[in-house]
Amino acid sequence: MKSLSLTESLDLFLQYLTVQRRLADNTVNSYGSDLRFLIDFLKKRRVSSPDKITARLIRTFFQECFQRQVSSRSNARRLAAFRAFFDFLLSQGYLQKNPVVDIDSPRIGRSLPHALSVAEVDSILALPEKITPLILRNYAMLHLLYATGLRVSELVNIPVNGCNVSSGYVRVLGKGNKERLVPFNAAASERIEDYLERGRPALLKKRPSPHLFVSNRGKAMTRIRFWQIIRELAVMGGITKKVSPHTMRHSFATHLLEGGADLRSVQMMLGHADIATTQIYTHVDIKRLKAIHQKFHPRG
Repeated sequence: MKSLSLTESLDLFLQYLTVQRRLADNTVNSYGSDLRFLIDFLKKRRVSSPDKITARLIRTFFQECFQRQVSSRSNARRLAAFRAFFDFLLSQGYLQKNPVVDIDSPRIGRSLPHALSVAEVDSILALPEKITPLILRNYAMLHLLYATGLRVSELVNIPVNGCNVSSGYVRVLGKGNKERLVPFNAAASERIEDYLERGRPALLKKRPSPHLFVSNRGKAMTRIRFWQIIRELAVMGGITKKVSPHTMRHSFATHLLEGGADLRSVQMMLGHADIATTQIYTHVDIKRLKAIHQKFHPRG
C-alpha cells in the first residue's frame, strides 16, 4: 500500500477537488478547513499518515467537538468532508478501509418520528377479513418490521434463505456490509409462514426468485413501494398520523426500552455501530421517568 503524510494527502485531495471535481473555491476551502481541524487533532496524537487513522480516533475527535459544544450541523459537515477525503484516499490506494464508514452522521434540525403506542401498533397489525396473496405479503412484512426494527432497505432485501421461521431469526446485511442476526416473535413467524405457504407461491407463479418478499410480478420489493404500503395499512388500522417504516423501527426500539430491555441489546438489534446513535433514536417518555424516580428514589 502506498504511503503519504497527512499534509501531503490533504494537498492531493484538495487538488483533486479543484482540478477534477471543479468545485468552487469556497467549497474547496470549506473542505480544507474541516480537514485541518482533524489533522491538527491527529498530529497531537502522533498520527503521521492516513493509514494510521482508526474509527476510534475519529469518534474521540467528535467527542471533543461535542465537549466544545460544536453544533450538530458543523459536525455533520465535518463528517461528510472526512468521508469524502477517506473515500478518495481509498480509491488511490493509500487506505485499505474508510475509517468513518460505520460512523453515523448527527441528526440535524429535525425531530425523530414519534413512536406509536402499543395499541396503535396492534391496530395496524390486525389482519383484515379479506385475505389475498398481496395482503399476506404486506402483513408478513409489517409484522417482521415491528418484531425486528429493521431498516426498510434491510427488510426489502432479505433473501429467502435469510429467514429461519422455525428458529425465529432473520439474517440481514446492514450498513457497512455488516451481517447480523435479529430475533423475531411467534406472531411474526406465523405471518411469515402463512405468506410462504399461500402468498409467495401465488405471487411468483413458479418463477424463481432469491428474495423473500416479492411483488405481484415476481420481482423484489422496493423501498418506495413499501413506504406506500405501510401508509395504506396505517389508514386501514384507523391511524390518522403519518406512519413510515422508520416510525415502526422507532416504535420497536422505544417499546423494548420501555419494557426493560438494555440499551446494548437494542443497539445490536438495530445494527448501530455506535451506541450514541441508539440513544438518539430511542427515548423514554418523561411520565415513565417520573414514575421510575418516584418508585426508586429514597425520597420519591
